[in-house]
Amino acid sequence: MRTLSLDVARRTALAAQGFADPRPKVAPTRRHLKRVLSRLRLLQLDSVNVVVRAHYAPLFARLGAYDRGLVDTAAWAHSARRPRLLVECWAHEASLVPVEDWPLLHSGAKPRGWWRHYGELAEASPALVDDVLAVVKERGPVGAGTIERELVGASARSPGSWWERSEVKKICEWLFGIGELTTGARRGFERLYDLTERVLPAEVLSRRVDADTAARQLVDRAARAHGVATEADLRDYYRLSAHVTRRAVAELVADGTLEPVRVETWRAPAYRHVAARAPRRVETRALLCPFDPLIWERNRTERLFGFRYRIEIYVPEAERVHGYYVFPFLLDGELVARVDLKADRVNRRLRVPGAFAEPGVDRARVATELANELEHMASWLGLDGVEVGERGDFVADLRRVL
Repeated sequence: MRTLSLDVARRTALAAQGFADPRPKVAPTRRHLKRVLSRLRLLQLDSVNVVVRAHYAPLFARLGAYDRGLVDTAAWAHSARRPRLLVECWAHEASLVPVEDWPLLHSGAKPRGWWRHYGELAEASPALVDDVLAVVKERGPVGAGTIERELVGASARSPGSWWERSEVKKICEWLFGIGELTTGARRGFERLYDLTERVLPAEVLSRRVDADTAARQLVDRAARAHGVATEADLRDYYRLSAHVTRRAVAELVADGTLEPVRVETWRAPAYRHVAARAPRRVETRALLCPFDPLIWERNRTERLFGFRYRIEIYVPEAERVHGYYVFPFLLDGELVARVDLKADRVNRRLRVPGAFAEPGVDRARVATELANELEHMASWLGLDGVEVGERGDFVADLRRVL
């Protein structure tokens, strides 16, 4: 079994995530979007909008300033000339995934999520399921609030049904989870449900993949996105179960797709994808949002970069170490700093309440590169500049450069 140095493993992981590719010298196009998606395979969705929605940020990290309308068109505002590339479903969490991956995620390979508990309500209230589907069929794409008003109002007029708002919302989530509904469009960040058969091409919906085959393909995709990874890393990418992932890994090792390797300092065995490469150098800089697939598995982030990272949104303000919404800063293959960020849209400033450097870095160079990337992000977000706050050991360095 080969042993990889930690440096080689890190460069392999960064290349797999697209950070070895130079950013486009021209305005990024749909072709550039497809290239990134072919590596990542999913973009996590999240409601937090402190800086920018989570599904936009990983593309900025890899492409630089791009038109966010590229994502919107690919996911929600498609046309005959530009067909839908992405669809919403449960993958890592609620995510945008390539349309062609839909059958894999609804094959039975992936366990049902938190919404599975609503199945009891669906079994007990089949008429409610039918009513929700009927409203979506008639009015979709339609928001959960409109569905609630339609059905709760009908209940008030027609005693005997008496659907409650919470029940309607649960059934919407359950139907979305099992794939009967998906997101036809978005209004702001509100999900507008539609029948999946009206959103996805017939050839995608009709494709049947057995659970074992789907598991192998999902683990293969996860391995390509990681470059080198432990079984737990591969399992986490699509939130598969342990026994399903282990069986798929064994089969992929047997057919030569995965190579078992040791990575220095890692306790668990690792697997390198046969298509992975380790460039001699990775020259890049990027601000990574908390939901970027390079760092969302915090234990892997610590193993790869020696960088302990935790999201502190739900930590009381007085107990936060680094801040509310912190972006690690990637520079030439290392995580060298972190910044707490907030887009102040009223005053048109990108605010940096806190900034922290990692031990032993070249502080002058890191400050210069970070300042340039923050100004690049501010411009991309339509903000007029960057303002640095008072928290952290790196704010003075950053303020001097800015």
